[in-house]
Amino acid sequence: MKIDLRLYALLDPRRANGRDLPSLARLVADGGATLVQLRDKTGSTRQLIEEARAIGAALAGTTIPLLINDRVDVALAAEADGVHIGWDDIGAADARLLLGRTAIIGLSVKTLQQAAAAPLEHLDYVCIGGVYETLSKDNPDPPIGAEGLRTIAAAIRKRAPRMPIGAIAGIDQSNVPVTIAAGTDGVAVISALSMAADPKAAARNMRAAVDAALSKRGAA
Repeated sequence: MKIDLRLYALLDPRRANGRDLPSLARLVADGGATLVQLRDKTGSTRQLIEEARAIGAALAGTTIPLLINDRVDVALAAEADGVHIGWDDIGAADARLLLGRTAIIGLSVKTLQQAAAAPLEHLDYVCIGGVYETLSKDNPDPPIGAEGLRTIAAAIRKRAPRMPIGAIAGIDQSNVPVTIAAGTDGVAVISALSMAADPKAAARNMRAAVDAALSKRGAA
C-alpha cells in the first residue's frame, strides 16, 4: 500500500489548544492532512479506544487513514487503519502478525544504525526525527537537523528506494522547504497545526508548502 505522508497530522490531547480531538481531526482533514495519528501517552486503554473511535467517526467520508501511536491493542479494538511504533515498542513483525497484511505500520527512525537495521519488509513508511527542536515531546537526543535527515533518508532509500519517508519534530511552514529538499515525502506535525488559531487554515497552508516543495524537488 502506498502511503501519502505529505501532511501527517499527529493529535495529542496535551497539545490540542483546548479543542477535542475529533473536531481537531476534522479541521486538519478538511485543510489537507493526508494521514492522522492519535498520540496519547497518558490516557487509559479505555480512553484511548474511545478517542480513537470518535476520531474515526469524525474522519468518516474521507479517505484519510487513522493510525494509533504505539498501541496495537487500541488499533484493533477501535478498528483503526494501523499503528505507528517506536524502536522500543512492539516489533514491526509482531505488529504485522497481529494487525494483518492490509494494516498500515510505520516506524520512527532516529539514527543511521536504526536505518540500517529497520525491518523495512514489514513497514509501510518510516518517519525520521527528531529533526528540529520541539516542545511537544521529551527528547533527550539533540536534533539531527536537515543534514542528518538527508543522511538517514539516503540510507533508507538505498535499502528501499520506494519506501515513503516522513520527517518529524519541530516542523512548521518555515522549514518545510529544506525538510522536503532533504529527501522526504512529507512532514509529521503536531503543534504547527493543533496549536494554531485556525487549524484548518494552518493545514491548508502547510499542505500547499509541502506540495510546492515536492514539485520543486521533482523539477530539479
